[in-house]
Amino acid sequence: MKRSWKSRVTTENICAVLLFMFFFIYPMVKSSYAVLNMANFLITVILTLSLGLIWGYTGIFSYAQAAFYGIGGYTYAILCKNFLSPSLTPLWLLGGVLMGFLAALLLGYFMFYGGVNDVFVALVTMCFTLVLETFLAQTGGSQWRIGRAELGGFNGINGVSSLTFGAFTMKGLALYILVLLTVLVIYISMRMMEKKNLGYCLLSIRENRVRSEMFGYNTAFVQMMVFAVSGAIAGLSGVLYTSWGGYIVPTAVGMTQATLPVVLVAAGGRKNPTAIIIFTIFYLMLSQKLAASGSQYSLVILGMILLLVVLFVPKGIIHSLFEIIDQKLICPRMNGGKAE
Repeated sequence: MKRSWKSRVTTENICAVLLFMFFFIYPMVKSSYAVLNMANFLITVILTLSLGLIWGYTGIFSYAQAAFYGIGGYTYAILCKNFLSPSLTPLWLLGGVLMGFLAALLLGYFMFYGGVNDVFVALVTMCFTLVLETFLAQTGGSQWRIGRAELGGFNGINGVSSLTFGAFTMKGLALYILVLLTVLVIYISMRMMEKKNLGYCLLSIRENRVRSEMFGYNTAFVQMMVFAVSGAIAGLSGVLYTSWGGYIVPTAVGMTQATLPVVLVAAGGRKNPTAIIIFTIFYLMLSQKLAASGSQYSLVILGMILLLVVLFVPKGIIHSLFEIIDQKLICPRMNGGKAE
């Protein structure tokens, strides 16, 4: 029991507790504008966690998370435009999540049962994202409509209703709490899964897919289902973003949006959900500060971060820092001042 308690005292766990304490305290000390802005950051966190699930846990490197994000957002917007009752928006949220799930399931089926793996998954998902963005950008004009909803081409769909649960419209603080609780549920689920049979199965596939097949795992099915769940999470992120801003545009599905979670997950540490959240929030705050000062270098910085990570810190910047602190500070203290 004592050993188990000590094993939980890690830099990652300490940072996770402090991080979520920060998120819960944030609305008490910041303005309503800052809270709404942080809600947008947390929506991006959901998107990056969706990639962390498949890339970090299963080794599936995907550029399609932005596509599923857009599919979820567009589905929600189209349903809201066709059915104007605010009380139905929770159903449209589920519709967006379901469409993200089904799109990922279909794409995953053809990839994994077709023998597509490793770098070819990245190529296929990149093409899927490019095709979807190009299509949505060409849907200007009244002929491109689904019921009452015009797809709008480059302008996208505007004036989308906010999520409403009973008498509560998800705006401002209410939306922030909803998004934060969503992040918390996804985060806890990912951390708990690490110590379950499913988690061991995913890690086995990540480390050696062929050997996992020899042990009897249906790797194609597992990869497909995890990919579909990640698509549902990305779709949920898109729905929340559309509700947050009241609009969705093709650039939300573009390659810039597709590259963003890849860099953030790689730089934070793809195998570490806490590191992913920390680096995502850090980068988004930095990027916004640069944009406010008139600087256009945020994408240059993003590219430089990816290059440096690939060359020097392949485990991720934040994850590597966790390991160093554990080795130098946490472990020696837990062992009576002596390093193991």
